[in-house]
Amino acid sequence: MAKKKKKERSFSSFLNNSIDFALLASILFLLALGLVMVLSASSPSALSESGNSYQYFSKQLLFAVLGLIAMSIISKIDYRFYQKFYKYAWLLAILLLGLVLVVGREINGATRWIYVTETLSVQPSELVKFLMIIFYAGILTKNRDELPKFGKGFLKHIILLIPIIGLLLLEPHFSASIVIGGICCVMMIMAGCKFWHFLATGLVIGVPGVIALVAKAQYRLQRVITFLNPWKYATDEGWQVIQSLYAIGSGGLFGVGLGESKQKFLYIPEPHNDFIFSILGEELGFVGCAFVIILFAIFIWRGIVIAMKAPDMFGSLVAVGIVALVAIQVIINIAVVTSSMPATGMPLPFFSYGGTALFILLCEVGVLLNISRAAKQA
Repeated sequence: MAKKKKKERSFSSFLNNSIDFALLASILFLLALGLVMVLSASSPSALSESGNSYQYFSKQLLFAVLGLIAMSIISKIDYRFYQKFYKYAWLLAILLLGLVLVVGREINGATRWIYVTETLSVQPSELVKFLMIIFYAGILTKNRDELPKFGKGFLKHIILLIPIIGLLLLEPHFSASIVIGGICCVMMIMAGCKFWHFLATGLVIGVPGVIALVAKAQYRLQRVITFLNPWKYATDEGWQVIQSLYAIGSGGLFGVGLGESKQKFLYIPEPHNDFIFSILGEELGFVGCAFVIILFAIFIWRGIVIAMKAPDMFGSLVAVGIVALVAIQVIINIAVVTSSMPATGMPLPFFSYGGTALFILLCEVGVLLNISRAAKQA
């Protein structure tokens, strides 16, 4: 009996360790800057729509405070607790995405949101991202010896992703399917799946599949065509990205000043969402953009270090998944607003407006902070 109590104490002894300060500092800086930029970018749109300049900011601030409280609590919950339920994570993800298609509300041709009230909506795909991280961390840890094989390793685990991607494409939610697919593939490679399995399958099936998806949906095809020459569609599909380039270009080295953006005055549609980085570039210039990118780089660097030092494979893979989640979204968002790739509707973590998305992201960061406690003990 005494041995059992000693084992239980050691199981969570790392919870008294301090968390990674550099990681926490980067998170708090990103969150603070994100709130400031939501306030600045959203005020003209909010004033035009409701007569209240603080409409979007007040909601974002509320969810940020709730998220920080949740992050603090979750950072003290032993991350190995989630491993017990990894099998249910996949089933819950399927249930949530199926529920969206049944009771979700269609907005701008997409059914991605479930409205709890007329003013409060949730986007289940944000929670599904975390559920898939937990599920793949659990199943890859369980099947670690089979991962180098093509059939029992690569194929068996990639097939489990197909229903999730299929449901997301039915919404349609192409950007979320890219993120979730990217996260799971990174986790599989880090766990021990062969990279050439992904390369060969991608060339044979993946590339033709993506081309077929783009060609089938007229709006996706138009985005690719617009990307190749946005100036040809300057008054239509190319409007948003051209205004984004104007904003970033006019920012220069130090920007025009916080709150002094011109493009946010109804030139860039919904500047507080996917194109908030362009407003950041206009108001804070190259220096401001570089500072934000450095903060994201610190977050990714510390996350990788935590993954490498995690005491077990499950913790390492969860850390890799959370870092991949943020990194993929940051890279794609900045690439889109700088016209380096076709538009995908990808939010910028900690910055883009979206209360439930920010809350869930901070909860995920809480898990990463908890793993950092264990990494300090290892």
